[in-house]
Amino acid sequence: LNTTLRNYQRHGVNWLSCLQKLQLGALLADDMGLGKTLQVLSSVKKRTLVVCPTSVLHNWVNELNKFRPELSCNLFHGARRKLDSLSDITITSYAIMRNDLQTLQNASWQTIVLDEAQAIKNPSSKVAQAAYSLKAQNKIAMTGTPIENRLEELWSQFHFINPGYLGGYGDFQSRYGRPIRDGDEAVAAHLRKRIRPFILRRLKKDVATQLPPRTDTVIHCELSDE
Repeated sequence: LNTTLRNYQRHGVNWLSCLQKLQLGALLADDMGLGKTLQVLSSVKKRTLVVCPTSVLHNWVNELNKFRPELSCNLFHGARRKLDSLSDITITSYAIMRNDLQTLQNASWQTIVLDEAQAIKNPSSKVAQAAYSLKAQNKIAMTGTPIENRLEELWSQFHFINPGYLGGYGDFQSRYGRPIRDGDEAVAAHLRKRIRPFILRRLKKDVATQLPPRTDTVIHCELSDE
């Protein structure tokens, strides 16, 4: 690895690696800016599929080349895209995953990673259904916002990483969703205990002493009269 991990990042890599060895899914929910991409890249091995928003496709390629240059990369995107079965890491977008689902289903994956996994927060959406149908030994979901609006978004991400662990959608609603919305703290505590082994979330304030000092850059811009 062409960098030195901070202590909390090393802990994250160990946690991800442990769950991978057990063939269990993981939801890495660190706050934005704490290096989720680096932690995931530090833990994955060959035959990994990364699905991310189109806007960060090239960022994943750059991070992979920077930190894990020994791994080959296939950017599966664009009009002339072609899936390279010999590449270690395949990077694609949510739109391509949905459109080329059969191609990705027919490939053999050791690990599948969803970046910005809130993209599948609606379990009935086509993109969520496509993600559920992909098979791999290990699955990782990455998001700084595991719950944006509704508790059901958490169910959707868990249904991707560990299918069936929180029951079906209707069962989840009756056992957890409705009681928690009604203020049942005992049910909320039970759900937190149940998901704790598979979700890791650190906020900036939790690891502030390990972060580098803030860098301020002053940019001068001369404005025209207009």
